[in-house]
Amino acid sequence: MSMMSKKLFVLFALLASLGSAQAEKADSNKPVNLEADRITVDDVNKVHVFEGNVVLTKGTMVIKTDKLVVTQDANGFQKGVAYGGAGGLARFRQKREGRNEYMEGEGERIEHDDRAEKTDFYTRAYLKSGQDEVRGQFISYDARAENYVVTNGNRSTKPGESNKGERVRAVIQPKNKTDDSQDTAPGSAPLRSNTNTK
Repeated sequence: MSMMSKKLFVLFALLASLGSAQAEKADSNKPVNLEADRITVDDVNKVHVFEGNVVLTKGTMVIKTDKLVVTQDANGFQKGVAYGGAGGLARFRQKREGRNEYMEGEGERIEHDDRAEKTDFYTRAYLKSGQDEVRGQFISYDARAENYVVTNGNRSTKPGESNKGERVRAVIQPKNKTDDSQDTAPGSAPLRSNTNTK
C-alpha cells in the first residue's frame, strides 16, 4: 500500500469513527441552567452576557468558560459564544446518545448554534469522542449530519494551507476494544484540560 493510500485510509477511518458520534437527543428538551459571577441582560436585543467562572448545563451538556455571550433570534433559537477559561480554554462536554461515553472538547473560543445544531472550536481546538481524539486549530461538528471537519487553520483553510504551520492530529482506537474502565457516570467526572497542543 502506497504512503498516499495509507493516509487516505487513516482519514476515512477517522471520519467513519467520529461520524458515528451523536449527542444525547434528550438534551434538546432540557432547560438551560447557568451560573456566573456576573450577568448582563439586554432584553431588547436578546443578548445575555455571563462572566466569571461560567458554567452552562443543559441535560448532559456542560460548557465551562470565562465569558459566555448568548443571543436569541425571533424564533427562540439561541447562539452561544464561549471565550477563554482555565488555561485560556473554554471546555465542552456532552454524553453520546445511547452510550456511556462522552464527547469532550476545548478551544480558545467555542461557538454553538442551536438552530443549525453545529458547534465550532477555534484555536488550540481539541475534541474527544469516546476514546478517539482529534486536534487542530479549527474543529466543526455538525450534529445533524453527524460529521466533523478538522483543519490546521481556520474554517476556510484548504488542505495543504496553514496559518500556524501545524498539522491536524488524530488518535483512533481499534473498534474491537471493549475497555469501559474510563467511562463514567453522568456528571461525575470534571472536564479535562488537554494542554498538549502538538
